[in-house]
Amino acid sequence: MDLASDLEAGHLDVEGVAGIAVVAAAHSGGYAAIGHLLGLLAALPAPTEAGERFWSNLWRSSGTAYLLPANIKAQVLRSLAGEGTALARQILSAVDEMTPPQRVAAGEVIGQALAESDHLPDLKTQVIGELWLRDLELTAWRVLHADRRSDDPAGRKAFLEAWTSV
Repeated sequence: MDLASDLEAGHLDVEGVAGIAVVAAAHSGGYAAIGHLLGLLAALPAPTEAGERFWSNLWRSSGTAYLLPANIKAQVLRSLAGEGTALARQILSAVDEMTPPQRVAAGEVIGQALAESDHLPDLKTQVIGELWLRDLELTAWRVLHADRRSDDPAGRKAFLEAWTSV
């Protein structure tokens, strides 16, 4: 469907509106995942002078600089425009680079910051941090998964044939 020609003609018929709805639905999961990814990052201390200690501790504990604001700024800005795959890839690289002890240590640093800002005194900081890291990792995966190029007609046909033959 060529939505541009319908819009240039100055009108949208029912089929045009249905086409827009299909495109929006197909991409909504990806946009929601990007928004959630940005929301998780926004829960951390801002990359200002006041948050400098947190970011330094995170770098030291995680053993990776991939998550430092200076290293993800461009990807965060692109994510704000709806293109989150570069940020998702960088996040997954950072998590993959961490050893189990580094992940635990990073979770403690993150959990402490979240507990202080969200006033969650009933949970251990390590638990909060580990949940945040898991959510970050899974959300990054969702961004990448939603971005897969599934609009290939041959691939879609093969998928339907495989499932209808079961």
